[in-house]
Amino acid sequence: MARHTQTGARKPTELPPESWRVVLRRTVKEFWADHLTDWAAALTYYAVLSVFPALLVIVSVVGLLGGPSVKPLIVNASGLAPGPVRDTLTGVLGQLQHGVGRGGLALAIGAAVALWSSSGYVATFMRAANALYDIDEGRPVWKTLADRFVIPLVLLVVTALIAIGVVFTGALARRTGQVLGAGDAALGVWGIVKWPVMLVLFGLVLALLYWAAPNVKHGGFRWVSPGSALAVVIWAAASALFSLYVSNFGNYNRLYGSLAAIIVFLVWLWISNIAVLLGLEFNAELERARARPDGGPDDGPDDRLPKAEPQDTERLSAEDG
Repeated sequence: MARHTQTGARKPTELPPESWRVVLRRTVKEFWADHLTDWAAALTYYAVLSVFPALLVIVSVVGLLGGPSVKPLIVNASGLAPGPVRDTLTGVLGQLQHGVGRGGLALAIGAAVALWSSSGYVATFMRAANALYDIDEGRPVWKTLADRFVIPLVLLVVTALIAIGVVFTGALARRTGQVLGAGDAALGVWGIVKWPVMLVLFGLVLALLYWAAPNVKHGGFRWVSPGSALAVVIWAAASALFSLYVSNFGNYNRLYGSLAAIIVFLVWLWISNIAVLLGLEFNAELERARARPDGGPDDGPDDRLPKAEPQDTERLSAEDG
């Protein structure tokens, strides 16, 4: 497969319309060829190990900052997840709040466990990213280990900031409205604006993952990429449709009984990871299109398509030597 050293189209907006159609077509094709559903299942396993320590961190941070309760988190969760998932998270958050109080020890333990478990997720995501870009891992071990812990740390901080914003900004918006003489109008405006803000933050998290995970020379960090925007849209739509299905057509309670909420939670995480991987696949195919000298479309065999330039080949050189 050809490897490129420079791109034909410097920006995605410079690609001709036909290239975008080819990128979309190849993304769907490679969805099956790259076994995205299998990779999503592996990511779901590590996500489950990471979710509850991360919730412990969130509850501990809110408690240390003097937050009255995690009720705003529970209320906002209702708009993000299917009913059974919301019920599960509500129960976990409530138990954690009454169990950990405001202790710094719980925060330290939760952060350590969350970082360790999340490192497994990031390591799996890095392998998946290299597979989607069809590139070998050439970064030295110390660099990949650093990424495995730095990326989860950044994600944990962003998640904590989102939680802090959810808990405390409602009261801040109410007080701002009182100062400005707008009454509860400011609170109503924030109730609408916060969802796009959360989606933007989610997109930034994806942009970080997409930039750092594959062993690919990107040429600089992009705050927003076409793949991350696509992933956010797909995730929001898929979550809404899955929630509608579970609420109106699903028979998980009849099939799984008391385990229904857990099964729905796992399926939702799996769907979410598929959306994330689809965004990455789209970026990979977009990179192939940009690598062509004229930036034009090419929907030929994979061995004729350009291959991304590796970020690092130190490990490969050591193995060859």
